[in-house]
Amino acid sequence: MAEKLDRLAIARALREMSSLLGLAGREPFKARAYERGARVLERADVDIGRLITEGRLTALQGVGPGLARTIADLHLTGRSPALEELRRRFPPGASELVRVPGLGIKQIAALNAHLGIETIAQLEAACEAGKVRAVKGFGEARERRLLAVSRKLASPRPPKVLLPAALEVAEEVQEYLRRGPDVHAVEVAGDLRRWTETVDGLVVVLGSTQHRAALEHALALPLVAAVSGQDEAGCRVVLTTGLPLEVKVVAPEAFASELFHATGAVAHVEHVQRLARDRGLRLEASGLSRARGGRRVPIGSEAELYRQLGLQYVPPELREDEGEIEASLAGSLPDLVEGDEIRGFVHCHTDYSDGRHSVEQMARAAESLGLQYLTITDHSPEASYAGGLSIERLKAQWDEIARVQETVSVKLLRGTESDILADGSLDYPDAILEQLDVVIASIHRRHRMSAEEMTRRIARAMEHPCFKIWGHALGRLIESRPPVECHMEEILDVIARSRAAIEINGDPHRLDMEPRWVRAARRRGIRFVISTDAHSVSELANLRYGVAMARRGGVPAREVLNTLDADGFARTVAPAAARPRIGGDG
Repeated sequence: MAEKLDRLAIARALREMSSLLGLAGREPFKARAYERGARVLERADVDIGRLITEGRLTALQGVGPGLARTIADLHLTGRSPALEELRRRFPPGASELVRVPGLGIKQIAALNAHLGIETIAQLEAACEAGKVRAVKGFGEARERRLLAVSRKLASPRPPKVLLPAALEVAEEVQEYLRRGPDVHAVEVAGDLRRWTETVDGLVVVLGSTQHRAALEHALALPLVAAVSGQDEAGCRVVLTTGLPLEVKVVAPEAFASELFHATGAVAHVEHVQRLARDRGLRLEASGLSRARGGRRVPIGSEAELYRQLGLQYVPPELREDEGEIEASLAGSLPDLVEGDEIRGFVHCHTDYSDGRHSVEQMARAAESLGLQYLTITDHSPEASYAGGLSIERLKAQWDEIARVQETVSVKLLRGTESDILADGSLDYPDAILEQLDVVIASIHRRHRMSAEEMTRRIARAMEHPCFKIWGHALGRLIESRPPVECHMEEILDVIARSRAAIEINGDPHRLDMEPRWVRAARRRGIRFVISTDAHSVSELANLRYGVAMARRGGVPAREVLNTLDADGFARTVAPAAARPRIGGDG
């Protein structure tokens, strides 16, 4: 008989079953049930054996009778007939190799049949040996791409996680830690508090007067898969998601200084420490003190810490040592845009193109969230792969928008995400563009252009006389597709002279543009739109990520067009008529 599986091993088996069902492209509900079951077990601080003995597995939220039987089989026998059947249907290693972009079931089967490849490490070795190119359907160029990807996936470094996944885990960790003994404060620090595009580890600062008890509570977190270290300062663990977590446990009076040290980029922290030394102070994680005599300077908050050093408070998103300290010394840091200052959802797709919900469903969701307007900006004809709208379908959508507008209070603006064609023209004739309320101009097909060709293409689009918003400007997909190659400074100069704004895209897979280019645009007086790029009702929540990226670029509300009310926004972005620009230089 196979060995019994514990709670976390059962969760891994359920996740494998979910992956294999996903590969089959069938039974999506069952696949999601297995995934939910894995997450429940990873987070549940329970005795699985006892629940099985007492017949109470279904008391766990999301675990129904069928899933309970599978969990019981895995715990009691170490095997599951359902998992074994799934494994028989796919080539060995499919659940791991499917993580490699560009490998489908046929390719995985071919690699297994010819080279016996079952793991990413074996794929990497075969590519290095030049064996993959000999397999029918691959070739040298594809082998090079697979080698680069497999090296990245096989790296022992922690996995990089996108913001939504990192936030979900961090919120769960915080909620658990707050229930510890005599906890005064718990805050997430590190990259996540600065809202960087990806996170490869979580850092949490915990203030408590009962250090040892708080540390023991942290180590008992159900999400912990392994403990990698612990000392008087806290503990380091690996979570069931693969993310490392460091918990720093400090006395309440040291909480603010520890949070400061654990949040900022190293360069920011060191720069502030130098300023402290210039003022006769010593700034350490344990607190702020006088250099002479070591007398402690009481600090109740990070704002007070900055104030003691003669600095304007620097929001976490700016703590990168990219000029924010100099601005802080001069008292010229901008008041960064806040989420509640955004008045309209911009860049939203419906089921007319590649969205999952109707115009009415998107409108009612926007209305329920309390914003004033929603732009309907489905794809143009060039994006045929995404259901791009012909002129006839676009006009039919106008009728739909007019009908829905009669039933909702949120203002609906009719628009398009118009492809920037290879020659720099916009998809749809000018006569159509001029009848829209808003035009987002984006690149989707790259056409293998050089940086010079791409620069001319984008610059020509930005010079088009209609007002347009440059959508997901550089077209990156985080961790999977690089930005387009172009001369960004030249394009920004063109935009500064033209009737255009730049989108800060809130899709967590895009988060385009990155902060350095946002800062470069600000220096030219260019204005922005913070968008959701929502393809469903749930993705309207992407707004928070767009706001975070804008804040990282130092953007105040006055530079964001969709902080205007519905009428002001519509007047400003109207494609057909020239409008004065808003606000000051900021």
